[in-house]
Amino acid sequence: MAALAAFSEALSIVFSWPTPIWVVIGLTLGMIGGALPGIGSSLGMAIVLPLTLPLGPINAIILLVSMYSGAMYGGSISAILVNVPGTGGAAATTFDGYPMAKQGRAVDALSMSATASATAGFLSVLTLLLISPILIEVVLLFGSPEYFLMAILGLSMITIVAEGSMVKGLVAGAAGLLITTVGIAPNSPELRYTFGSLGLYDGIDFIAALIGMFAVAEMLKLAGQEGGIADAEIDLSGNTLSGVRETLSHPWQIIKSGYIGMFIGAIPGAGATVSNFLAYGEAMRSSDNPGLFGNGEPLGVISSEASNNGTIGGSLIPTISFGIPGSGSTAVLLGGLLMHGLRPGPQLFEADLHITYAFLIALLVGNIFIVLIGVLVVTRLAKLTQVDTHVIIPLILVLSMVGGYTLRSNWVDVITVLVLGFLGYIMVRKNYSIIAFVLGVVLGPIAEENLMRSLQISGGSYDIFVTKPLSLLITAGILVILLGPYVKPALERRLG
Repeated sequence: MAALAAFSEALSIVFSWPTPIWVVIGLTLGMIGGALPGIGSSLGMAIVLPLTLPLGPINAIILLVSMYSGAMYGGSISAILVNVPGTGGAAATTFDGYPMAKQGRAVDALSMSATASATAGFLSVLTLLLISPILIEVVLLFGSPEYFLMAILGLSMITIVAEGSMVKGLVAGAAGLLITTVGIAPNSPELRYTFGSLGLYDGIDFIAALIGMFAVAEMLKLAGQEGGIADAEIDLSGNTLSGVRETLSHPWQIIKSGYIGMFIGAIPGAGATVSNFLAYGEAMRSSDNPGLFGNGEPLGVISSEASNNGTIGGSLIPTISFGIPGSGSTAVLLGGLLMHGLRPGPQLFEADLHITYAFLIALLVGNIFIVLIGVLVVTRLAKLTQVDTHVIIPLILVLSMVGGYTLRSNWVDVITVLVLGFLGYIMVRKNYSIIAFVLGVVLGPIAEENLMRSLQISGGSYDIFVTKPLSLLITAGILVILLGPYVKPALERRLG
């Protein structure tokens, strides 16, 4: 009954003014960010995040999740029109979307993308709503020891998300953890690395860190690019309705790809980039004519786009349940939750259950708007790919500085945005994992706070972390993730 009452309250919130307008604004901003290669959902969300302070928690989170959803579709615009994916989740869309555009079917491909994205996104969020009672029961089993172990589990994901050198991934994660140690220690009055500066007493704000790593670093990277993102004239031809009909004639492909995206999204460290390649590969494997893929095959666009929006529902599961972000976008979303006083875990499934339901319902409504905006305004959105970088870069940098200062009216946050922006740029150039760094920044305080609280409960005994079956299960998961890369090759050599 409590869940039903919360759901009813959430419905009244979402359909009460001005919440619907924040859904539309979020989707529009997300589509714009997604359509601009180098911007994407995480950077756009990071810039907007400090500006959500006056909105209140519910409208702020609805704005952010709507941006996340809109960017997933927006990434397909540049992928289809100029063969440059606006987001990692649209990478596989280029394989058939761009050939379709060259064949004079650009509008077909864009409307296919909008329909597949919205349908699969609606399906995954609806599934999340239906399984939320089970999630509630699971989350309520967690106490401070389990949340500490889940934070360590999230940190161990660095071994998965770190592309290339494992050492570089661990160094990036350690650097993120190091930043979280500045300021007053949790549950004690001890000062750390403040160097006598009052501005550092509250530590380095992780929202400022996210803005620097995503916004400023990307703008420095984009500064080396001359002219617009797409210099060539774009031929927008094709038929909107035929694209919608083509998509809806393959319901099984949408369902299958959407659930692939949802399953992959629920695994921290994977995300839309992984899911859209897996869904594309599965579509090719199950096709009667796999040779058509890569030459303008509609199923290639449908499978890729269904999977990346399906990922959204899955990625919210570890984020709202355990505070483990699986990607840059969910890390920023987690930052928004914490900034507005919403802690992942039991709080979001008990006292704040109506807020959880509200942003899930907003996502459902948002997917309807994606179809409307994508199909009716699709030709105008295409012009976004021709925006000159000389316009984008100063605009983003100014918004980043204003956003950094807005957080706490503290000069330290502005310096944090700048310094970590340059650090992020160097990390990208030297192939250090930004996501590993972000995991350290976001999960470090959660791990430390729950560690201290657990030890206070147990009187200093570390046995508290291995006394419950759930704790042992999480510990086993940590060991599997950490030792897996070393044990697997050894087993393959022995079996081979």
